[in-house]
Amino acid sequence: MSDFVALNPSSIHREIRNTLFGDVPLAELVRAHPKVTLGEPWASFQRARDLKETGDEPAAREAVLGILGMPYLETRVFLQAWHTLRELGDMPPLGREKEVLGVVIEVGMPKGLDLVAAYRDHRARYFNYSGAGVLWERRDDSLDELIDELLQAGTVVAQAIGPWKQARPPEPKNGNARINLLTPSGIHLGQGPVDALNQDALGGPILSAAFGLMKRLVELAKREPE
Repeated sequence: MSDFVALNPSSIHREIRNTLFGDVPLAELVRAHPKVTLGEPWASFQRARDLKETGDEPAAREAVLGILGMPYLETRVFLQAWHTLRELGDMPPLGREKEVLGVVIEVGMPKGLDLVAAYRDHRARYFNYSGAGVLWERRDDSLDELIDELLQAGTVVAQAIGPWKQARPPEPKNGNARINLLTPSGIHLGQGPVDALNQDALGGPILSAAFGLMKRLVELAKREPE
């Protein structure tokens, strides 16, 4: 369902932003889920962490590969599994490395950061710089087309550029935007002044699709009962 949530604006930078990319280091991921032994997929992440610490990285990779075969997981969990495999020295097979599983758009505002995120499982997020946010957990298919449009626009760009090889950059400054394309081979990103990206042949369609999704998320939130 769609939920409108009020948040501390600073928490967007410290916590929420970092949950959108599926790129938490394995050791931190396990620490962040103290009840991982209660169920999957966190038990497999914990097992991978333990195996890695003993030096058995092949077995650790097998534990994470098992997560990719689990049904009904969020796309962000699959992104996290691909990130962990890369951390363990593995890479996605040819033909899968450019699959766009999610798109995160960051726009620097005078008083903070706007974020729009959408994923292949048709979940979506919008966080306003003020601290308000909308969480879409696909209660129906009404946003599927908008999300697919955004992912498709991202796929065009991912085919044209390579993955980002460095640590994920901090949030963009006021007046700048960043397009993050989340794939099994890592983040593919483009960034620059908002006006310039809007006019760009590749970046423009992505920002347009993200804006359309954002508007729809806000409209749905306003219709929610008090």
